[in-house]
Amino acid sequence: MAADIRTTPATDVDDPFVSVTGWGRTAPTTGYLWRPRTPEQAAAAVRAWGARGGIARGLGRAYGDAAQNAGGCVLDMTGLDRIHSVDAASGTVVCDAGVSLHRLMEVLLPLGWFVPVTPGTRHVTVGGAVGADIHGKNHHVSGAFTRHVSALDLLTADGTIQTVGPGHELFDATAGGMGLTGVVLAAALRLQRVETAYMLVDTERAVDLDDAMARLSATDHRYRYSVAWIDLLARGRATGRSVLTRGDHAPLSALPPRLAREPLAFRPGRLPAAPDAAPRGLLNRTTVGLFNEFWYRKAPRSRTGQVQRLTSFFHPLDGVPHWNRIYGRDGFVQYQFVVAHGQEEALRRVVRRIARRGCPTFLAVLKRFGPGDAGWLSFPMPGWTLALDVPAGLSGLGALLDELDEEVAGAGGRVYLAKDSRLRPELLDQMYPRLPDFRALRARVDPRGVFTSDLSRRLGL
Repeated sequence: MAADIRTTPATDVDDPFVSVTGWGRTAPTTGYLWRPRTPEQAAAAVRAWGARGGIARGLGRAYGDAAQNAGGCVLDMTGLDRIHSVDAASGTVVCDAGVSLHRLMEVLLPLGWFVPVTPGTRHVTVGGAVGADIHGKNHHVSGAFTRHVSALDLLTADGTIQTVGPGHELFDATAGGMGLTGVVLAAALRLQRVETAYMLVDTERAVDLDDAMARLSATDHRYRYSVAWIDLLARGRATGRSVLTRGDHAPLSALPPRLAREPLAFRPGRLPAAPDAAPRGLLNRTTVGLFNEFWYRKAPRSRTGQVQRLTSFFHPLDGVPHWNRIYGRDGFVQYQFVVAHGQEEALRRVVRRIARRGCPTFLAVLKRFGPGDAGWLSFPMPGWTLALDVPAGLSGLGALLDELDEEVAGAGGRVYLAKDSRLRPELLDQMYPRLPDFRALRARVDPRGVFTSDLSRRLGL
């Protein structure tokens, strides 16, 4: 098979058998890498895959094992990176699936448009955004990514290309379907009008978790974007103390003269890259506790109307290349779950349990989701979502996360598959009620299991 890959026009890599891992760097596996440059090459690759099948991959920002395929094929989609058209009057763009959100911002911001939904990094592809049905700080207003997609070109298991839109079963199964229904080749996307490349941001501190939830519940309707950083090491009366950051796109009239001269300039900052191998144990309860104390204390008790760059507000970690290295060679686990409104006590129990365990996490965010989305395996549902990063080498981490899974499932919640690398499969059916429909469609449109991944095998998707 390796010889076939080396001679096929569907790839331009010298050594196609490579090690692949998620952004958390916890479960590397090896597979055959294909890098198509055209839809025809992608179709030829899919038709040539062997018994282990394959999975599409973008920029590798899924935290777990969703975009890797041990012993099989991985389709690197970053070679399909054309922006086909931009309608600056109506605010729509048609582009290949390998185009990144970063590239869209470079092209669209000078025209007065912004992507409708962005996660905590802009270094994700449009295809990956569809496959994970990404969400951002504006879900309570704008929903998830595929709510703004009007059409997809989807390469299916038989090697044909279908154009599908919202309401079509293939579209709804592909939205959040983790690449298991086919390869997204291109998408048509509706955009968000903006006057500047800046944000107007309000910041305030909350003394504990209940205070944070009360403030978010009472005032989120005033903001397009809303999030709370939460200190998961704080205990006692300070359990869940938070820094709330909310805002909206700044109008031109809000900018000082020095910024108003080039209001739509896209200038992301950049810091030195993280070291290739951070010392083991660098992030421990003491060091992270000191950081969390500093971060909470430096935040203003209340500040309104601060002008910030888009990239500082949405993607602060993108300024540090390879920031995932700071967790050392063991990597890290990002754990994200959602529980419905009315299940706040389950959220409190999870936060207290994490605090008692002393998990050294400094990247923890709390948000409110709005109405759920049409994707059969889309993660968001109306309620509260908490995401946290934890060093993978932490003693007893697996048992702790298993306990949290049980708590979340028992409350009718779910974990985010784009960040998962260790969920027990028997809990999945409790979390995703459309899973039987998804499996039935997969069995019908891909009976040979052409599209498969480490995640799909692990969870029986």
